Amino acid sequence: MPPTSEPGRSVSSRLLQVLFAFQPGHTRFTLAGLARRTGLPQATVRRLAFELVAAGALERARDGTLTVGTRLWQLGTLAPLTEPLRTVALPFMEDLYTALQQHVQLAVLEGHEGVIVERLSTTSAVGLTSGVGGGLPLHCSAVGKVLLAHGAAAMFDALVERGLERFTPQTVTDPARLRGELADCRRTGTAIVREELSHGADSVATRILDGEGRVVAALSVVVRTGSVSLTAVTPSVVTSGLGISRRLGWTPNVGVRDGYGCRY
Repeated sequence: MPPTSEPGRSVSSRLLQVLFAFQPGHTRFTLAGLARRTGLPQATVRRLAFELVAAGALERARDGTLTVGTRLWQLGTLAPLTEPLRTVALPFMEDLYTALQQHVQLAVLEGHEGVIVERLSTTSAVGLTSGVGGGLPLHCSAVGKVLLAHGAAAMFDALVERGLERFTPQTVTDPARLRGELADCRRTGTAIVREELSHGADSVATRILDGEGRVVAALSVVVRTGSVSLTAVTPSVVTSGLGISRRLGWTPNVGVRDGYGCRY
């Protein structure tokens, strides 16, 4: 008799057994596969899995498969033995900063903004409108476009419904044009912004992926307009983003997940 059938087992112990079934090499399950993995009855696994999906601890893709959810990943970053995103990213950011002597920043999605969690700057770099802990609009910042491009369609629709604010004459406020730029971003993994948020400031950003292929952050370099070729800077930014992603467990065979949990 499997241990999961022992009398007196609590619901919490069964929930943990479902969660602990996810391990390196076993990161995606069907309900039937999860039942086999845990030894729990499939009806029990179904009920527990749906509760975990509702809580954000698991995510369910359109094909019905289950993976570890963002909220559980966020909880894991609080563990003393786990390097948080900022710690992993900082050495790569320092290398970019040393090489380019420009603003280098790291941002994550929070609500309908890209929140800056780390920035390295030189005093001679172009002035910026937002500091660490501040928010950047998703539709006209390079990090924002990366985060928006890999988010759910509902987030894009909500931004359009609220109205795409114009910050400069270069700000893209046409939904169709923005949608096309986001499609390019998903294809290339990068976004380039030229004076869309601030006069005299250009930026290039790339995505940062976790071990499941989720875009968990965006890394960017911000330069004074005309001072640096963004085309020349882009490979260094992309290389740094890939290095951070690998430290977070990503490998090329994992691919990239879109806002619905589907890989491409």
